[in-house]
Amino acid sequence: MTLKIAYILKMYPRFSETFIVNEILELERQGVDVTIYSLRMPDDGRFHAKLAQVKAPVIYAPQYPDKEPERVEAAQDYLYARFPVQYLRWHEYALSRGNPYAVKRFQQACVIAAHLCQHPVHAMHAHFASSAARVANYIHGLIDLPYSITAHAKDIYHEDVQPKSLRKKMRDARFTVTVSRYNQAHLQALMGEEAADIRCLYNGIDLTRFCPDTAVPRQDNLILGVGRLVEKKGFDTLIRACAILQERGVDFQCQIIGKGGLREALAGLIAELGVGERVQLAGAKPQDGVLTAYRQAAVFALPCVIGSDGNRDGLPTVLLEAMAAGLPVISTPVTGNPEIIDDGVNGRLVPPGDAAALAEALADLLQNPQRRQAMSAAARQKVERAFDVRRNVAQLHEWLAEPTAVTDHDAAYQPRKVIIRSPYAPLVWAGAM
Repeated sequence: MTLKIAYILKMYPRFSETFIVNEILELERQGVDVTIYSLRMPDDGRFHAKLAQVKAPVIYAPQYPDKEPERVEAAQDYLYARFPVQYLRWHEYALSRGNPYAVKRFQQACVIAAHLCQHPVHAMHAHFASSAARVANYIHGLIDLPYSITAHAKDIYHEDVQPKSLRKKMRDARFTVTVSRYNQAHLQALMGEEAADIRCLYNGIDLTRFCPDTAVPRQDNLILGVGRLVEKKGFDTLIRACAILQERGVDFQCQIIGKGGLREALAGLIAELGVGERVQLAGAKPQDGVLTAYRQAAVFALPCVIGSDGNRDGLPTVLLEAMAAGLPVISTPVTGNPEIIDDGVNGRLVPPGDAAALAEALADLLQNPQRRQAMSAAARQKVERAFDVRRNVAQLHEWLAEPTAVTDHDAAYQPRKVIIRSPYAPLVWAGAM
């Protein structure tokens, strides 16, 4: 039997979410038939080359349901004709939440649910416990198709997260995967006495692709940072640490790869501190360019912080990629980072926002090539042991194939059909969308 899974995603593809592409590719390699449902069209314009390897078809739900009324109404009529009780119950629930976004997600869920009735799968899996999980929750209610979730960071820590809503999504799910033990403990505490199956599974990376290359010479003074230019990455701390290194006369260059809303502020800080000849904001690069940078650098720095809005990294993929490429890494003990970095063994952990401590750790590694070499070897060993995408996705594959996902072991899920004759007006929201 071929396992058929529908992936529910907020936006596909998304340049920064390489971990989702890696996961889908590995599931396909392991024989899983994946279909992708995206709630939004991509808006970045940049795509990784690996996307061309994904076989899964992509179906886009109406990003703005009010602009595709015929598609939404046809799906709602279809569902009401077959599942009147479920439709009315979840229609009322969506309205009871009292905001247009809840209704928008319900309308998107209706379109996807109607499509799934005609293209059956065994189960759904939603990445991020926010809008994608809400849509999966609605679909589950409408056609009784089981779903699971992978929870990351912003979707569980941001100040806008509604604990009651998050608890419901996890309670109704078959299981919730999260990317660190730190997150797992947080979610278990959030659930309290309520029952929910919360499991920890680290993101994995392709160790055949992210690996050292002796043909690429290392630049012994190069500090590398990779990530979106947003508060939680802590790049302002890295720039301040570079200013300290410059004052101390340490030989270094620093390259920060990524784009984001803080680019102008970071550029201003570079100018203010007078490190423009040492620190470069290199912009976004495709994975091949980032991989080359990993192989050229001497040390990798990602001084994560908890943002003012509560947002934080869950388990930064770039730390894993850098370690796999043979780089010693420096970060902070935020969320799952201590599960990646064994301080003093394969990298260093310094206090969040502490530029002086970061500068000290950077100087120590830049000026001690033997220590860098030992940490590089240990870093590679750590990712081989705990973050191999093939091994970790094989575990996810096993969970997705658990019997509760399959109502008929010889065929994909087929929803119950209940035909009625009474027409029902599709759900509409009186407020602005």
